Amino acid sequence: MDASSKARALINLLKGWPNPALLPAAQIKIASSATLSDADIFTPGLLYGPDPGYEPLREHIAEWLTHFYQPPSRISADRICITGGASQNLACILQVFSDPLFTRNVWMVSPTYHLACRIFEDSGFHGRLRSVPEDEEGVDVENLRKALHQSEIKARAEGNMEPTLKPTRSWSKIYRHLIYAVPTFSNPSSRTMTLQRRRELVQVAREYDACIITDDVYDMLQWPTGETAAQPSREHACLPRLVDIDRTLDGGADREGSDGFGNAVSNGSFSKIAGPGCRTGWLEGTKKFAWGNSQVGSSRSGGAPSQLTATFMSNLIESGDLQRHIFETLQPTYARRYQSMISAIEEHLLPLGVRLPQTSRDVVGGYFIWLSLPAPIRAEEVAMRAQEEENLIIAPGPMFAVYSDEQAVDLERKVRVCFSWEQEAMLAEGIQRLAQVIVSMQRIQRQQGKATPPPRPGGNSFLVEQYR
Repeated sequence: MDASSKARALINLLKGWPNPALLPAAQIKIASSATLSDADIFTPGLLYGPDPGYEPLREHIAEWLTHFYQPPSRISADRICITGGASQNLACILQVFSDPLFTRNVWMVSPTYHLACRIFEDSGFHGRLRSVPEDEEGVDVENLRKALHQSEIKARAEGNMEPTLKPTRSWSKIYRHLIYAVPTFSNPSSRTMTLQRRRELVQVAREYDACIITDDVYDMLQWPTGETAAQPSREHACLPRLVDIDRTLDGGADREGSDGFGNAVSNGSFSKIAGPGCRTGWLEGTKKFAWGNSQVGSSRSGGAPSQLTATFMSNLIESGDLQRHIFETLQPTYARRYQSMISAIEEHLLPLGVRLPQTSRDVVGGYFIWLSLPAPIRAEEVAMRAQEEENLIIAPGPMFAVYSDEQAVDLERKVRVCFSWEQEAMLAEGIQRLAQVIVSMQRIQRQQGKATPPPRPGGNSFLVEQYR
């Protein structure tokens, strides 16, 4: 880091955390005080909970999700299983519903949430994670279909037709394939999968006995793109989840020939709407899947995850405090932050050849914005120069490649920037600093000719490896 950059305040556009000013500490204090003042609540809250989790929270989540997603029929509490958050529950799903030998592959929409890769590898899938590219409508379903077909041919040739490591259990099943996606306001690509692609993905999952695991953690952080956009109700989802589509499409899990477990499950979490330290979330799936998930060995032994915190979250939803925090604080604040960053991107980056995805959307949301850099600039070189020359931290695209399948999708000219963590007043300046780096690199390239400059020694993957 040079002397001039040291004198400038650090701007971190990589960190995907909520800004501390947005944490609902006062509301959680009220909820926890009410809970710990009532023996009828704190006694079960401080003991081992039932396997599916704290029943009042399951009921409140079911009612709340019914209002937000507006499915054709209400969501029942027996479709809900309380978890220790989306990451913890991803590991639980793998323990119950996959076999690291029989389950052929994990298919990850790429770019992917990179830290999920380690969870899959810890469950025995090292070397069998596969990238599935996405376009402006979301996951490339035809690419996935062809890859699934080839994977099945290989499995049949190897005689891999029955699970070999996991015992047969009435409350579980072992899927042949797993598909992982963040369909709405994705991390990192900020894209939203279209309704048609969601339907096609569910159909493909049914055809190949796959379980689609979706992180639906950003869905409620949504707002219109601008004053001229159609003004949707912020209290209702912009699209149904894949689990909603799987529930209703062609008879859902009750259709003829179905085993009742379904082909899509939704991982929900309070991390983005209350605080990641709550370590509480929920799974929604079919009744059979939700119950099976609750039978994972760690819950059978230790009781329902996050039992005490679940009582606090239940109070937050029942009182309406959490919903008001989302709709009156988080949505307008993140909308303002997003608009500040987008305005700076339009002013400083688009003229340099940087591009944005899905620019025609009426509704946007989440934490992130995904940028495509002009050729021949490399994302890792930009990230390194930004940190050294501008005291700016950004996330280079290769960080979000699927482990052991990094070359399948080209992310060399992609960058993710986050507007949730850094101080709001610094967001536009962060984009201006990024523009200065790109301008400097383009000037050097013009001086050296059109050839792509060689990577700086030791520079490539410095952030990629650091954050893996």
